[in-house]
Amino acid sequence: MRVPVSWLREYADLPIDLSTAALADRLTMLDLKLEEIDAVGADISGPIVVGRVLSAEPEPQKNGKTINWCSVDVGPDHNAADGAPRGIVCGAHNFGPGDLVVVALPGSVLPGPFAISSRKTYGHVSDGMICSGAELGTAGDPDGIIVLPEGSAEVGDDAIALLGLREDVLDLEVNPDRAYALSLRGVARDAAMGYEVGFRDPAAIEVPSDGSDAYPVVVEDPLACPVFVTRTVTGFDPTRPTPRWMARRLELMGMRPISLAVDVTNYVMLELGQPIHGYDRSALTGPITVRRGRPGEKVTTLDDVVRDVTPDDLLITDDSGPIGLAGVMGGQTTELAAGTTDIVIEAAHFDPPTIARTARLQRLGSEASRRFERGVDPALPPYAAQRVAELLVEHGGGRISDGLTSVGTPPAAPQISLADDLPARISGVDVDAETAVRALEANACTVEHEAGTLHVVPPSWRLDLTDPYDVVEEVLRYVGYDKVPSVLPHAPAGRGLSTQQRLRRRAGLVLAGAGYVEVKTFPFAGPADFDQLGIPEDDPRRDQVLLENPLSAEEPGLTTTLMTGAMKALALNVGRGHDDVAIFETGRVFLPKESAPEAPVYGVDRAPSAEEYAAFDEALPDQPLHLVLAATGRRERAGWWGDGRRVQWADAVEAVRRVASAVHVDLAVGGGEVPAPWHPGRTAVLRVDGAPVGFAGELHPRVCRAYGVPARTVAAEVDLDAILGAAPELGPRPSFSTYPVAKEDVALVVAESVPSQDVADALLEGGGDLVESVRLFDVYTGEQVPAGHKSLAFALRMRAPERTLTEAETATVRDAAVARAGEVTGAVQRT
Repeated sequence: MRVPVSWLREYADLPIDLSTAALADRLTMLDLKLEEIDAVGADISGPIVVGRVLSAEPEPQKNGKTINWCSVDVGPDHNAADGAPRGIVCGAHNFGPGDLVVVALPGSVLPGPFAISSRKTYGHVSDGMICSGAELGTAGDPDGIIVLPEGSAEVGDDAIALLGLREDVLDLEVNPDRAYALSLRGVARDAAMGYEVGFRDPAAIEVPSDGSDAYPVVVEDPLACPVFVTRTVTGFDPTRPTPRWMARRLELMGMRPISLAVDVTNYVMLELGQPIHGYDRSALTGPITVRRGRPGEKVTTLDDVVRDVTPDDLLITDDSGPIGLAGVMGGQTTELAAGTTDIVIEAAHFDPPTIARTARLQRLGSEASRRFERGVDPALPPYAAQRVAELLVEHGGGRISDGLTSVGTPPAAPQISLADDLPARISGVDVDAETAVRALEANACTVEHEAGTLHVVPPSWRLDLTDPYDVVEEVLRYVGYDKVPSVLPHAPAGRGLSTQQRLRRRAGLVLAGAGYVEVKTFPFAGPADFDQLGIPEDDPRRDQVLLENPLSAEEPGLTTTLMTGAMKALALNVGRGHDDVAIFETGRVFLPKESAPEAPVYGVDRAPSAEEYAAFDEALPDQPLHLVLAATGRRERAGWWGDGRRVQWADAVEAVRRVASAVHVDLAVGGGEVPAPWHPGRTAVLRVDGAPVGFAGELHPRVCRAYGVPARTVAAEVDLDAILGAAPELGPRPSFSTYPVAKEDVALVVAESVPSQDVADALLEGGGDLVESVRLFDVYTGEQVPAGHKSLAFALRMRAPERTLTEAETATVRDAAVARAGEVTGAVQRT
C-alpha cells in the first residue's frame, strides 16, 4: 500500500517537524511494516516556475518540422536581467499566447537526469524549456505541454510545489488481517492513534435521501452480498478533465489516470478503502441483480477478455445478462464511456471468501478484489457512494439524484468478553484495566468494564477482531510491541531430540555425506503430475486429500508420493544447465482413510481434551514419512584419474542401503512387481522383515521424456517410517578379533533372474558364524557363461574370534557356503 505523506497529513494532525523516517518507524510498530520510502521527485531541482506565454511565432524548418519561438513571462524574479521575458524554443503546438505553462529555467535538473541550460538551437538562444508532463515525470496534457487552468496559479509560482513533483511516499506491507489499512483513511487513523493526535474521517459526511430509490437493485444471494447501495448522478460532463492534484495522487499511488469519472471512483477507493464501480445508466436494461452464475453464461470484462462463468462466481447482471464479476471487475457493456452523462454509482459489501474464490477461478486479480477478499467495512457503502457523487458533481457538473438505493443491512459486530488482566497475563507487560480501555477506545471500539471483565464491540471496519486474543493484540499495539519483554523460555532438563528425530537426522546426514543435496518442495499435486509419472488412472495413489482453497487449480490436493516434487526439482536444475544432479527429500505423504469422519473444529480458548485429540486424529489422513532421492548425470566425475562413471540404478539402491545400515536395519533387495514411474526391468523392490518399503532403480524412459531429464535417470522412494520403526533402540555391539582375516573369492553362475542378494544371503547362511562379510565385486555375462545366465563374483571374509583359521578350515567354510548357495539359488561354481 503506497501512502503519500502529504495526503496522510490531511486526515491526521501529525507534528509539523515529524520526519518521514520517524513516521515509518512508528507505523511499523503499529504493525504496518515499511517496505521502502520512495522519495518521488528527489532527482528534480529548480528553478521550475509558472510562466505565461506572451507570444508564440511558428517558424518552419528545412527538415519539415515547425517550431515555436516563444516569449514567456516567468515573473520579475526569474525574467532576464533587464526584466525582459524569456525567449524559449518549443516544438509542441497545444498551447498559445495567454496560456499558463510550466517552465524549467537554466540551472534546473529534470528526471533523467536532464540538466537545463541556455543553448542555441534553430537559430535562437533558448533560455529554458516549456515542460510536458512526461518531462516532469507526471501526468500532463495528452497533446504534450502542460497548460494550467486560468486562475490556478500566478506567474512566477514554484511549479514543483504546485504540481506535487516532490513527495515522500511510504510503501507499506499490509497483512491480510488489516484490510482497513488498504486506504488512506485506515493508515491515517492508525497514525493518529500512534501519535495521539486528531483524526479527520473523510467518510464523516452526510448522506441525504428523500426515501426513494436511485436505481433498482435485486440481491438474490444476501449471504454473498449483505449490502448493496446505488446513487445516481445525471447531467455529468464527460469532457471535463481530472483535476491535476487528483491525477497526481493516483500516480503516486501507482494508478494511471484514465478519465474524470473513472479516476474519481479509484480516488475514493484509495481514500476510503471501499471499491466503487460506475455504470453508464443508458447502457443498463432493467434492475441491477446480484446472483450466482449459470451454466453457459459469459461476460466480457473491462480487460477485453471473454470469460466463462461458473456457478461459484457471484455476478452483477441486468436484463441483458452478466455485466460484471461482483467485487472483481466490471463488464464492457456498461462501462463509463466518453459519452456517459448519467452515472449509476455502485458501492457494495461482498463476502470475502466468495470474491477470493471468483478471483482465483477466473485468474483475475484487481485492486477491488484485493480489498474485498480481505474484508471491507460493511457500513461504508452509502458514504463512499455519496463521496463519489459529490466529487463527480464538483468537478464534472451535473446533479446528484435525491434517491438512494440501499439493499440489506451491515452485519452486526460481535461482542467480545475478556478478563481485564488478560493483556497483562499474555504479554508480560504491566497493562492495567484503564490502559486497556483507553487503548481499545483509541481503536474506536465500544468498551464496557464491569466486574473485572471487558465487553468489547469492535468498529465495523475491524472484521479481524473476533476473539479475546485479537483484543489483546490491539491493546499491545497501543502500548507498544517494543515494551513486551524478550524472555527465553527455560528448556526442561533431561530432554533433547527424540529417538525418531535422531534417526531422521542421521538419515539426512548419511545422504548428504554420499553427495546428495536436500531439497524442500510443496506437498501439493494434481492429475497432471500423476500423468507425468505414468501412474495409471486406477492406481490408489491418485486418490488424494483435496484442499478447500488450493494455491493452484492444477494442484488441488495433497500429494501421495514425494516423486511429484522431486522430479520437478530435478527437472528445474537440469533445465538450468546442471548436468550432474543428486537430490533427496524427506517429507510426509497424505493417504486418505476410507470412511474418515469430518474433522471437528475446536475453539482456541482452551486446550483440546484427550478425546478431542483422538477424534481429530481419526479424521486426519495417514501421513507416513517418506524418503525420496533422484540423480542424473555422472556419479563419479571424470578427470586426469579417469573417465568417471554415470549414475546407474544400483546407485539408488546403495543410497537407501546406506540409510538403512546407518540405523542398523537389514534391508533386503530383490525383485517383484514394480509400479510407475520406475523401469520394470531395472528396479529393485526394497523390503524390511519381508515387507516392501519402497523401490529404487531407473526411471521409465517415458517419465524421463515427460520431465525433460536425461534417459536412465535413477530414483528411489521408501517409507522412512517403516525403516526407522524397525531400527533397534541400540545398534548391535561390534566385536573385534585380534586374529587375521582369511579371504576367499568365489564365482558362481546363476540364472539371470536370480537376484544377487539371494545368492549373498545363501553364502552367509552356509558359511556360518565364521563368515564375517560377503561382498559382490563383479558381474559377468559373455561367451564363457551359458545363455540366460550370469556369473557373480563374491569376496568372502572369514575370521574366528579365538584363533587363526587354517587353510583347511577356510576351504571347508567356503565349500559349505557355495553348497548352500547351490541349494537355495541353483548356483554352480565357475572353474
